[in-house]
Amino acid sequence: MNKNEVLDAIEKHKLVAIIRLDDPAELDPVVDALLEGGVRLIEATMTIPGLLNHVPSLIKRVGNEMVFGIGSVLNATMAQQVVDAGASFVVSPIMKKEIIDTARNSDTAVSVGAYSPTEIQTAWELGSDVVKVFPADTLGPSYIKGVKAPMPHLKLLPTGGVSVDNVKDWLSAGSFALGVGSALVDVKAVRAGRFDVILNNAKALSLAVTDYMNS
Repeated sequence: MNKNEVLDAIEKHKLVAIIRLDDPAELDPVVDALLEGGVRLIEATMTIPGLLNHVPSLIKRVGNEMVFGIGSVLNATMAQQVVDAGASFVVSPIMKKEIIDTARNSDTAVSVGAYSPTEIQTAWELGSDVVKVFPADTLGPSYIKGVKAPMPHLKLLPTGGVSVDNVKDWLSAGSFALGVGSALVDVKAVRAGRFDVILNNAKALSLAVTDYMNS
């Protein structure tokens, strides 16, 4: 996929599943459960031990069905490692020009984090394809609506606080897509081997998005 195709996929599917795990061996069954549940966008974080060693084989296995990104990227070196591993998009919780530049030099989609309206617009001007509004749980959907009102050109991806009960609120506020962590990937369920919980979470959130898009 080229960068435009990746961005089109993010806009279409809306749900970016954020995967943070202690054990990289849990990555494959989590991804499989998300895929079966209808999730097509993955952001595995660099906090997963040895993540980059697992990415190429995972992309080879599910890359035709899912768009695989890597998050928690904190500098240019990490961004380059993520690109080299084959990720389709680079995500950072912070705003650093070097991260944006590294991704763009490789024609890879990038989303860096911002919080205030000034930070969000600055990230956009620096070249972030989508701006990750983080942590969004402290802000709520009304914040997205408020920012978009004077700046409708922005593509915003709120991350934090998204659940099956408020998907419609976030999307109707003008969100480009949604970063979803614990509401999809319940770490306690993963540790207990309850991947059916992940599957059911994925089905419920995917259905909520579909219902909104069809409304």
